[in-house]
Amino acid sequence: MKPQVMLEELEKAAGQLSVKVSYESLAATVGHGGLCRVKEQYRVIIDKRASVQERVTTLAHALAQLDLSEIFLSPEVRSLVDYYGRSRTTGESGPAGSGERSDANSQPVVAPAGQRAL
Repeated sequence: MKPQVMLEELEKAAGQLSVKVSYESLAATVGHGGLCRVKEQYRVIIDKRASVQERVTTLAHALAQLDLSEIFLSPEVRSLVDYYGRSRTTGESGPAGSGERSDANSQPVVAPAGQRAL
């Protein structure tokens, strides 16, 4: 599945959970963004300069912290979100051969379908 399609599906899931997703300029020390709570509402802030792949990674990681059991996700997107839910609790850094790598901020980056990340 193309990263842009994955991103759109993740944004739709966030909307179904009433989680606002915004793209803003973030300082390099912040990373690519993440989940926060503002005035009792969850929000995911993502660096607007992030690539589509980095946006997918950031949003999947954020949504993995929420209950998605009632939200339909395609098998590929569900697998990605589940992976981030597991890695959050086990400290995994990406299975060998998964097509994922860690960037400078130690966040795995999803490789395009059919390609491996460097």
